[in-house]
Amino acid sequence: MIMTAVMVMVSMTLTTAVMILTSLLSKKNIEDREKSSPFECGFDPKSSARLPFSLRFFLIAVIFLIFDVEIALLLPMTIVMTTSNMESWMMISSIFLLILIIGLYHEWNQGSLEWAS
Repeated sequence: MIMTAVMVMVSMTLTTAVMILTSLLSKKNIEDREKSSPFECGFDPKSSARLPFSLRFFLIAVIFLIFDVEIALLLPMTIVMTTSNMESWMMISSIFLLILIIGLYHEWNQGSLEWAS
C-alpha cells in the first residue's frame, strides 16, 4: 500500500515538474508589433482583420448540427421496427418525436430559426 502511494507521489511530482518546465521554456518574451499584426502582401491593412463573428450564424449552425444528429437517430428507427415489439416501438418513437417537436416549437417561439431580424 505504501509502495503504491510512493509511486503515485513520484509520478505526480515528475508530471508537475515537466509541466512547469515546459511552460517556462515555451514562453515568448519578445512582443513584436510586426509579427502580431495581420499580413497583407507587405502593406498595412486597410481595416481590422479581426471582424466580429455573427452570433446569429453560430446559433443557426448549432441548431443545424442538433437536427442533423436527430435525423441520424431517427433513421435507424425504421430498421428496428421490424425486429422489436410494435407497441414499445410506437411508444418510444412517439415520445422521441414529441420531444423533438416541442424543441422545434420552443426554438421557433424564441425566434432562433429566423435568419434576418
